[in-house]
Amino acid sequence: MTPKSAPAAAIETDADDFGTALLMLVRRAIPGTRELGNLVRLSGGASQETWAFDSTGTLPLPHRMILRRSPPGYIAPFRTAGIETEAQLMQLAYDAGVPSPLVRHVLTPSDNLGRGFLMDRVEGETIPRKILRDKAFADIRPKLAFQLGGILARIHAIDKAKLPELRHITAASELAELKNAYKKDGQPRPVFDVAFRWLEERAPKDAIRETLVHGDFRNGNLMIGPDGVRAVLDWELAHTGDPMEDLGWVCVNSWRFGNIDKPVGGFGEIADLAEGYRTAGGETVDLARIKYWETFGSLRWGVMCLGMLARFTSGEDRSVERAVISRRASENEIDLLRLLAPR
Repeated sequence: MTPKSAPAAAIETDADDFGTALLMLVRRAIPGTRELGNLVRLSGGASQETWAFDSTGTLPLPHRMILRRSPPGYIAPFRTAGIETEAQLMQLAYDAGVPSPLVRHVLTPSDNLGRGFLMDRVEGETIPRKILRDKAFADIRPKLAFQLGGILARIHAIDKAKLPELRHITAASELAELKNAYKKDGQPRPVFDVAFRWLEERAPKDAIRETLVHGDFRNGNLMIGPDGVRAVLDWELAHTGDPMEDLGWVCVNSWRFGNIDKPVGGFGEIADLAEGYRTAGGETVDLARIKYWETFGSLRWGVMCLGMLARFTSGEDRSVERAVISRRASENEIDLLRLLAPR
């Protein structure tokens, strides 16, 4: 994946000298570092900054690294786990055998770089269009759903006693919160109203078991190479709850990127996802529960699109990104009609 650099004038920093502060940090974290090379801010990520660079010096090879940090003055939404918690979860995942970068350091005030963490850089591709269409991934595509099932089983098996403090989510509580957001934006959609009623009538009272839930496990948040998944990214929405939520979310049609006949990420089948999950020690997959969370996910993304539209039309956020994404609410209506149609 070729990084795109942002113009220097557009990059805010709360350090007197960003490059100097980063160099001092890396020299402490990676002994033998003398200089930093190829420092660029990657274009991906709507809320957090992601910087890529090489540590060079007495090391046998340049050490490729990533700095992920919150922009100066950034206030995280209450739903997010927090960037320090994200670092903890990534390290727990790494220790549990989940494909994940090695976290080297969590920023402290003395680092003069704000809030964030330093980690090893994992090479691969995250752009779904390339993963679904490029020849380089042709051999691995049929195997990815099985791999994802195994990865989710390992995430859900992480000892809850080791977890940092996280939000706990149930279907009923999340549904009520989502409905409040939907009403607040004041944009009634009959299909969404029907979906809310369907989900409320079928909301599971209790999960069979409660585990760590990634919260945004999908095509687009996975670093993939020709050999398969190399890293699970973006743990901002992690929480505890029903593990079937993760399996349902990865099946939402929005994350198939046009390959609607391949329910898992646009590249695989639910049967393979379930088999990978079971083979890696996960519980027997409840297909009805996966459909519930897939339907929930389609509605949630639709409401989120409406929220972006409300912020755009009010003038709160006039970015082109918000305008483009907000129009996708109609796509979610189509997805919900397909999911709710009698079989």
